[in-house]
Amino acid sequence: MKCEWVQENLMLYIYDELADDARYELQQHVARCPGCAAELKSTRGLHATLSQFSVQEPSPNLLASSRMRLQEALETTQQGGFWHRLVFDPTAWLHQIRFSPALASVILILGFAGGVGTTYQYLGKRSPIVESSAPAAEASISGIREISQEPGSNQVSIKYDTVSTQEAQGSLNDQRIQQLLLFAARNNYNSGVRMDSVDLLTQTPNETHVREALIYALRYDTNPGVRLKALDGLGTYVKDDVRVRDAVLEALMNDSNPGVRTQALHLVESVRVDSSVRAVLKKLADGDQNQYIRSEARTMLAQLPEID
Repeated sequence: MKCEWVQENLMLYIYDELADDARYELQQHVARCPGCAAELKSTRGLHATLSQFSVQEPSPNLLASSRMRLQEALETTQQGGFWHRLVFDPTAWLHQIRFSPALASVILILGFAGGVGTTYQYLGKRSPIVESSAPAAEASISGIREISQEPGSNQVSIKYDTVSTQEAQGSLNDQRIQQLLLFAARNNYNSGVRMDSVDLLTQTPNETHVREALIYALRYDTNPGVRLKALDGLGTYVKDDVRVRDAVLEALMNDSNPGVRTQALHLVESVRVDSSVRAVLKKLADGDQNQYIRSEARTMLAQLPEID
């Protein structure tokens, strides 16, 4: 075991995240290597110092944004296969083989089976398999150029750029069309295209991933028109979906546009008996800067039954 590997994995050792065999090897190495022993002592001291500080909790907005971006990245990232990892990360594989004799045996058996299969293919003179080209992945899309809907139907046409401008056509129910609309709603630099995309997505808001995209647009889109479109699509789910209700209440409290806040206020009127809605209405009625919202919040509170 080399000193470089030991020093790179000292923190994992301290947090007890190493496998038992690797942990044993590290302990044996540190016992006979003064340099790594000193490094371990220093790392433990740093860990003890950091443990004295309280953990700072992330804000709900940061947490929600991070989760959405992580989900989006996972959906659009192409996972490398077995041979990709073996070719491009041989060191990690050799390390795993060193500590796992069973893994080495499995790889040996697979190699033998692969050789037999190759020989059989050669002797049988089998024809090569030709794979059809896959559609462009979202990660290769540089932007959505234009979105249009055929009048009187649910047929949608979307032009998008990769190396060159391409076009996809199909029903709103087509998976590829929905993927492009979701991509445009979150990533496009053109606010008009984002608005067209959100407008079309509101026609199928019962899909979970579509509803999440509308919530994302309501929270983070910089264009108030897009946020209003997202509210239109979410309105019917305020009663039954707590996530939608929380997003609408968040817009009511924090959105910078009075029109968006007013629309959000009208949407929560049907659920004003809810305790979280009641608390927000009371805060607005006590001192919101917008006179109309303050007055409407007081009116809605006056119509509520008294709490015993």
